[in-house]
Amino acid sequence: MQYEILHRPSYALAQIQLASGEQLQAESGAMVSMSASISIETGMRGGLLGGLKRSVLGGESFFINTFTAEQSGEVTIAPGLPGDIQVIEMDGGSVLVQSGSFLAATTEIEVDTSWGGANSFFSGEGLILLRCSGHGLLFLSSYGAIHLKELNVGEEYTVDTGHMVAFDDSVTYNVGRSGGWKTTLLSGEGLVCKLTGPGRFYMQTRSQDALLNWLLPQIPKQRS
Repeated sequence: MQYEILHRPSYALAQIQLASGEQLQAESGAMVSMSASISIETGMRGGLLGGLKRSVLGGESFFINTFTAEQSGEVTIAPGLPGDIQVIEMDGGSVLVQSGSFLAATTEIEVDTSWGGANSFFSGEGLILLRCSGHGLLFLSSYGAIHLKELNVGEEYTVDTGHMVAFDDSVTYNVGRSGGWKTTLLSGEGLVCKLTGPGRFYMQTRSQDALLNWLLPQIPKQRS
């Protein structure tokens, strides 16, 4: 399998070349185009209960599409919002992926829903995590560009939960207030995720929540 990420970072498109017999699993709606030699099958990963868990807890689509190359061909995929695509070549470790940032993976990658703890669940930011493990390619998406931060052993780093994309499972994390209650309520920062290295951390330069907060006041209210 070969891939190229085009039009980064604002309007990224993943162009993936599949050899005969190769497969790719992707979120429902991620496909932009594909060759005639590619077949597509829609199903619920992990059966009915697995699909429900992914949808309700992980914020992901209830369905997942599997693309199979009957002969060599191409599939292109992209995120729903203007943004970037990051490919992680996994060699047996695990990566925790923020809800909504999983785009696609090779079928050797196991995708499980993991709970980020009660404190993150009640953060209002949807910090529910998918644990992606195994060997293969993992495609992540974002709103805005994806920025990589390498954390050293014991290094602490704070990020707004709305800007989370993914991090290595070697990174420990805790969700809490950005400061005192006054700071949390008035600064506009809300709750944050406090990370401790070592490991890689990926964040997005824009927040979907900030976009919604800007858009909603612009929508004209229907007159009675």
